[in-house]
Amino acid sequence: MSGDLRVVREVVDRTRDRRPLVVVVGDVILDRWSVGEAERVSREAPAPVVRVTEVIDVPGGAANTAVNARALGAEVRMVGLIGDDEAGRILRARLAADGVDVSGLVPVSHGVTTSKARVVGGDRILVRVDEIADPPTEQDTIALARAVTAGIRGADAVVVCDYGLGTTPEAVVPAVLRDRPAAVVVDAHDLGRWHDLHPDLVTPNCGEAEQLLGRSLGQGSARPAVVEGLRDAVLAVSGARNAIVTLDKDGTVLLPGDTAADTTPVRTRATPASEQQASGAGDTFCAAVSVALATGTPLADAARFAQAAADVVVREAGTSICTAEALVASVSAPADTIVDHDDLADAVAAARAAGRRVVFTNGCFDVVHRGHTSYLRQARELGDLLVVAVNDDDSVRRLKGPERPINTAEDRAGVLAALASVDLVTVFPTDTPVPLIERLQPDVYVKGGDYSPEMLTETEVVRAYGGEVVMVDYVAEHSTTDVVRRIRESARAAAERAAAETVTDADDATTATEATP
Repeated sequence: MSGDLRVVREVVDRTRDRRPLVVVVGDVILDRWSVGEAERVSREAPAPVVRVTEVIDVPGGAANTAVNARALGAEVRMVGLIGDDEAGRILRARLAADGVDVSGLVPVSHGVTTSKARVVGGDRILVRVDEIADPPTEQDTIALARAVTAGIRGADAVVVCDYGLGTTPEAVVPAVLRDRPAAVVVDAHDLGRWHDLHPDLVTPNCGEAEQLLGRSLGQGSARPAVVEGLRDAVLAVSGARNAIVTLDKDGTVLLPGDTAADTTPVRTRATPASEQQASGAGDTFCAAVSVALATGTPLADAARFAQAAADVVVREAGTSICTAEALVASVSAPADTIVDHDDLADAVAAARAAGRRVVFTNGCFDVVHRGHTSYLRQARELGDLLVVAVNDDDSVRRLKGPERPINTAEDRAGVLAALASVDLVTVFPTDTPVPLIERLQPDVYVKGGDYSPEMLTETEVVRAYGGEVVMVDYVAEHSTTDVVRRIRESARAAAERAAAETVTDADDATTATEATP
């Protein structure tokens, strides 16, 4: 069992058994997604006209943290200010429907609920329109303080989500210090405001950490090392006992405080994913790490658990939540996705009975590259279930020569199984997948555009039972053969340079000897 799978299952099991109470205090937001197709450009202005086919209202901000914590199995209470308007009523109803206790929401009769409305045309966000709540009055702050005092009683963890929209330290800190639970987590745009709370954990993103420290963390893969070197500064300025700095595609860096059993920074690594329409992964991370801490999970394991949860939601469009079931399935996926032919036949039959369109492709996939991922993504869009069949090692040698494969069938299948576009992977021993195709009879057989249907022995078999053969786009200069060739050429060039340097060093040594009196 992999480390991440062990951690995820342990935390999920503990959460289910203990049902910890997580209280989320903070700024609630209504996220609205209007989805449709951008069919033309308006005559009134150079702007796309979107024909909206679906409007989705979901909890955002602190409310998104609350529903994520609930989806992971915790009991959750939401405390915060909310407008007495249509957006507020929708948000309150959505939170309640998701199982969140909304008794701590304080209605503000004179104000509006902050909302963020996004218009999506095709696969792109075209515009976002924000309506921001008015700053709270003194009476609002007093009412919020009372709600916090009542709401945190009996909590196993308190999470403060401060987006600068009305949740103030004056309303929260005194109550939490009087009745402090086992874990206090702060996720804030301006962490310096929460210094006096001395949180057990703060979770700034890169921008928030830069604002806190007043300096840049750099770019790209160098950032984690920079963050590690700033541990003392992050903890001192935030007043926190521990910190986790989130770095998007570069994962996170856990900075344990001096009271931790091990003060060595710990990195988690994110699973790469397109974030074009993703929103709220930071909320999911904060919710997951808080749930883990509420069950007594060690901090390093809590960080790994939270990273796995964030990886789930960044694969989805819109403001999404990560359920305990989806999280376990995600970290289990590679092992569960690789199946033998009997299990594959059963899975295909079940999919077909459910009315799902089965897509099948095959190949050696010796060194997976961008050409492969592009064509697999296109293949997945042709149906509901993508099956990838991988040549075993012996058949690769017969097809490619004695020096191939570079990677074993087990490794090749494991890499493919981890791709979001791939549903099922199997290994086959024959030079062509014809026997497997005859058994499965997929609806669509897909190959890369460097082939034509007439070149494939599979075409006749697929068309004979009424299936469809589709050639998808081919990404030039990204074949495995090209990749292997470039690796070998680079290795040869390096060896030649090393040999030349050795000769030069020897010549220099001889000259030096001859010059010695």
